[in-house]
This record gives sequence, C-alpha cells and structure tokens, in this order.
Amino acid sequence: MAKEGADMTEETEYMINKNVGKEPENVETTGDAKEMRAVILAGFGGLNKLRVTKKAMPELQDGEVKIRVKACGLNFLDLMVRQGTIDNPPKPPVVPGFECSGIIESVAENTAGFEIGDRVMAFVNYNAWAEVVCTPVDFVYKMPDEMTFAEAAAFSLNFVAAYMMLFEVANLREGMSVLVHSAGGGVGQAVAQLCSTVPNVTVFGIASCFKHTAIRDSVTHLFDRNIDYMQEVKKISPEGVDIVLDCLCGENTGKGLTLLKPLGTYILYGASNMVTGETKSFFSFAKSWWQVEKVNPIKLYEENKVIAGFSLLNLLFKHGKSSLVKSVMDKLLCLYEQKKIKPVVDSLWALEEVKEAMQRIHDRGNIGKLILDVEKAPTPLMASDSTETSEAGEEEEEPEGDNDSKERMPFIH
Repeated sequence: MAKEGADMTEETEYMINKNVGKEPENVETTGDAKEMRAVILAGFGGLNKLRVTKKAMPELQDGEVKIRVKACGLNFLDLMVRQGTIDNPPKPPVVPGFECSGIIESVAENTAGFEIGDRVMAFVNYNAWAEVVCTPVDFVYKMPDEMTFAEAAAFSLNFVAAYMMLFEVANLREGMSVLVHSAGGGVGQAVAQLCSTVPNVTVFGIASCFKHTAIRDSVTHLFDRNIDYMQEVKKISPEGVDIVLDCLCGENTGKGLTLLKPLGTYILYGASNMVTGETKSFFSFAKSWWQVEKVNPIKLYEENKVIAGFSLLNLLFKHGKSSLVKSVMDKLLCLYEQKKIKPVVDSLWALEEVKEAMQRIHDRGNIGKLILDVEKAPTPLMASDSTETSEAGEEEEEPEGDNDSKERMPFIH
C-alpha cells in the first residue's frame, strides 16, 4: 500500500524551498491530478515521431518510489531508440528516457531508506521523460544538498559509465594513458575529470574542432575527429595508449585496437557512427558493420591486448548488478562532495523542445549533457514546432563544416 503525502504539490514546493533555498518554484498541476505531461515516441523514425501529450500517471509497485521529475538526461542512445536501431527496442508508443532527478512524492512498501520529500536521482528502464516516474529503489540515489536537479540528471549515467569503464574494466592506475572519443560529450567530460583524480594520467581527446576551445583544458592532448589521429597519437606516444574508450564503432574499432599497448584495453560503449540521417539507415548500419575490424582471438593472445564491451543500462536492468552500481555511485558522490568532479551541463530544454534538443545531439553540437527541464517554459517558436513538426525523415549526411544549427538553443547553462 503506497503512503501518499497529504498534499503532493505543497510537499514538493516545500521541499524545493527547504533544500534548494531558492524562490518557490511553481509546480504545474493539471485539471486531473491522475494525468501528467510526457514525451511520447509514437513510432520509430524521425523527429516527427515525438510529441508531448497527457497520459495516466504510473502506479506504484512494491519496492518502488514515485518521483516528481524536475530534470531528465538526454543521451545519444535516445536517438538510436527513436530510430529503432537498438537491439530489441520496445514496442511504441513508449515514453523514452533512462535517467532523471526530482523529489519523492510517495513510497511503497519495502523502500527502506527513502521517504517523501527526498531529493533523488534515478535510473529508469524507459519512461523518464515525464512529469512523474516510478522506479525500484535499487536504481534510486539521494542527491547531495548542493547538487542541482540539472546536475543530478547529468551525473548518474555519464559518471557511473565513465568510472566503471576506467576503474572496473580497464583498471586505470597512475601513469597510464587514455584515448577517449567524443571528448566534448557528457561521458567524455566525465572520463577527463575522473582521469584527473589519478596522478600522471595522460588523456588523448578526440572531438570536433569547434569544441576545442571549450574543452582544451580538460585533456592532455586534443585532436580533430576528422584528421588521422592515429599518427598524431603515435608522434607523442610511439608505443600507443593503455586504454581506448570508443562510442563510435565502425572504422574506429580497428584504429583503437592498433593503438593499444601490450596489456592495453579497448572498450566499446556505443555505436554512434550508425546514426547519420534523421531516420534509420540500412546503408549507415551496413557501412559501420563492414568497417569493424574482424577480431582474431589468436592475434589478441599474441599481442597481449584486451577487447571489452560496456553497457550500463544492460548491467542494471538485464544483469542485475544494481548493488555494484550503488557502490560506484557512493564513490562518485564522495568525489563530487570533495569537488573533484562536477557534471558539465550543455543546455536546458523544455519537454516541448525535445526535438530541437535531439537535433543538437545529432549535430554533435553539445559540450557536456543536454537536459530536459520539466518545469521550463518552452520558447514560443519552439513550442509551436513541437506539436506541429513538418514531416521529417529524409536521409541526410551529417554536415562537417556548418555549425549554424548547433547554435540554436533556448538556454545555455
């Protein structure tokens, strides 16, 4: 039996004032308290498949908490979900999103350690892009008092993934070297910060040229993604690097394996090269698959190299490793409270602006994390565009030199 607060809206406003110490925030209510706003993916395809609508609030199950969502994280994986390029995608219509932050509104039985009013961040197996979510307490973590909701939504997935790849899989130690693709993204910036907590770690970052000014100080060496970075890395470190973190796949897999030192570790944690146009492209998928170097186990044995894959969401929702993730989160929150790490927020977007936010990620225009701010009012032009978007779905190549679209955003954090 769920223990509901006497008045959820008043409780939410009270906790915001109590914990954040800001002016009272207005919590939007609807005529029907059982309905909520949510982003709906009506089918796989282009941006026109997304819309914001009212839907029934989720019901609490045993072991779950109900969270009044304040902010949600937006990741490149969400683009792949929208296009239907992931394995075993859910059957639409579905509410996308895997991480959020907010305030607990009610708790079910078997939720010891959490109570109404707690400020939390959480992983959700879809359904995060909504005003209210329910999720098991195994995937919920209390926020530090000084952490904002936007920072919390930018923290959980990026920093946990970065930490586990560096320390649980690759065993990062003093004096090692790391090459990270998409160094300007949310995971890339988390990797750079975590590497700085270990003495004498050299970080080679690969990123689009227009991001270099903003992220140059976060890495040791920075290269344009469009140049032959293999030769540039070998000029500095002829033996190669100890760790390669690859979220691109395709031809970068072979390059990463070639750059590894003996006893080095290559980790694949994404496949963004499969996304070129707005909709799913068989050509892009086939090209990326064809470019992946076929791994010969005997060659790995002879060269003393390690190849690994990492999916945090599968680790949580399929492999049942929530206790391991909880221990990692505890370590990360200690680093945050010691001011050794801090999530980088690129920009804040209203739910109604989700299409524009997704386009910014597609254009690789973000530095850090894009956040959907549930309480943010949409920019008028974008608000109208969010409900009546022209039919989009034409295959288009990613522009390499034109960054005009990268500058369209309502608010930079």
